[in-house]
Amino acid sequence: MTDVRGPGPLHGPVMIAAFEGWNDAGSAATQALAHLHEVWGAQTVEELDPEEYHDFQVSRPTITAEDDGTRTITWPSTSVAVGEPGGTSVVLVHGVEPSMRWRSYCTELLDAAERLGVSTVVTVGALLADVPHTRPIPVSATSDDAEVRAELGLEPNTYEGPIGIVGVLQHEAARRGMHALSVWAAVPHYVAHPPSPKATAAIVARLEQLVGQPVPLGDLAEEAAAWQHGVDELASEDTEIAEYVAQLEEAKDTADLPEASGEAIAREFEQYLRRRDGGPGPG
Repeated sequence: MTDVRGPGPLHGPVMIAAFEGWNDAGSAATQALAHLHEVWGAQTVEELDPEEYHDFQVSRPTITAEDDGTRTITWPSTSVAVGEPGGTSVVLVHGVEPSMRWRSYCTELLDAAERLGVSTVVTVGALLADVPHTRPIPVSATSDDAEVRAELGLEPNTYEGPIGIVGVLQHEAARRGMHALSVWAAVPHYVAHPPSPKATAAIVARLEQLVGQPVPLGDLAEEAAAWQHGVDELASEDTEIAEYVAQLEEAKDTADLPEASGEAIAREFEQYLRRRDGGPGPG
């Protein structure tokens, strides 16, 4: 993956967390975590006991058969792993959104983060949205932390309403005095069935920028291209879908016109001036 320049990256040990379930449209967020785990050679250091946090009638265990006939039950778990890309420690949390005791769950995760020296928590999610599959997947990064916003050029989080475990974990991290931010990808709602490799690749690119460590894409780029080709074929066979995609494309392209994004350009220019004058910038 090419180097992505911009504000950032984060400093100090970082925890990146994503959870299967309500906050994981198209499995894009958890697949991004799985990709980071693989390419960074992360090693699992802790697992949370699912008995404490899951209703197994909601998140059911699965059973599989091995080649030797052995049958194994896999429980909905949460793992804490550590990778060291470029000699920098990154903690990866991959779990299933718990059914109960969310505050205790977050306490256990953040206790582990403190033991591993984490100073910044990045939660990752994906949501269904009215976006076209033919355009770059929108990825937003927000924070309630004024220091993080100033350093990385992020927007404040203005969402109000129901939240998932990623919102609770981010809030609890901030209460502990950790830096916290959230990264979200918008998945086209008309192709919501997982996987969604184009959205996963977009999340990976944004995390690469934030963490400041290269992330090899491997097969992900090819999978994203194949996914888009498949959706193109689907749209070509259905007039209603094709018309709807065209409407989304027009709306997206209009929103991206220079006159519609003057505020964003002004923010970028201000950031450039700060970097030129020796202010906050890439570390």
